[in-house]
Amino acid sequence: MARTITVGLGGSAESGAAAEWAAREAKLRDLPVRLVHVWMPVPEPMAQAPLLGAETHQHWTERVPREAAEGLRLRHPGVEVSTEQRSGTPTETLVEAGRDAELLVLGSRALSGLGGFLVGSVGQAVIARTQVPVVLVRAGEQAADEHVMDPAGIPSAATAFRPVVLGLGSPDDAVLAFAFEEAKRREAALYAVRAWDSWPYAVYTVGPGFEHHEEFSRQRADGLAEILRPWRQKYPDVEVVEVSRPGSAAALLIDASRDASLVVVGRRIRRNPFGSHIGAVTHAVLHHSTAPVAVVAHD
Repeated sequence: MARTITVGLGGSAESGAAAEWAAREAKLRDLPVRLVHVWMPVPEPMAQAPLLGAETHQHWTERVPREAAEGLRLRHPGVEVSTEQRSGTPTETLVEAGRDAELLVLGSRALSGLGGFLVGSVGQAVIARTQVPVVLVRAGEQAADEHVMDPAGIPSAATAFRPVVLGLGSPDDAVLAFAFEEAKRREAALYAVRAWDSWPYAVYTVGPGFEHHEEFSRQRADGLAEILRPWRQKYPDVEVVEVSRPGSAAALLIDASRDASLVVVGRRIRRNPFGSHIGAVTHAVLHHSTAPVAVVAHD
């Protein structure tokens, strides 16, 4: 099967935002979009109930992907859009649908009154079990949100892309390659963010030990530069900004997401079949990033 950008579609605002993001990404990659509508079969007694007859249920399950595809084709001319209906549990179905995808795109809901977003149990389980990159898009995400303001300070999708932010915990080639490719496609800067624990030298803020703290900071910055050196050479057209700071990795990435078009984080593949394994930093970024988040699985 041809590589696609696959979207988990459910008729909600968040899945609509995910489909729009996928269409924009498809144009950058010159790939088709596949909308996968997952529905759980209705038990026979319910299907025959007056308010939910078989014909009504079939009509609804066909209408959602059809109308979503028609809208995408109108708003994104030139992007090939197909639909697919699958029945089963959402997690299992989306994991299976993602096996032959270039990207799997899902939506996340905004949390009313709180500074974050809700990645439900299905989304977390899919991320934890899918080995292709998974992108989470929040409800309400607009194309203009990923671009800098125009000269008059008005949101616009015609201006340059905001930076791509890369979280570098345990550096991995798959995560680095994904982030550099996304920055290259967008002709955007890449902000490589690496946090480190300063507690061994936290007491050396002033006085005779301060030089040790500075030396520790330089070592961490040099380590980040060494990781990025071959990637700078491979992608000479990508502007790279190195951010090496003490503190919480999650907090640094969440803060950087406010001015980003995309945040890229990694997820180590776990061979243990029990439970969902995403990682604390990735979990926090998924829930609180204001930009779309790409989770890239790696060994």
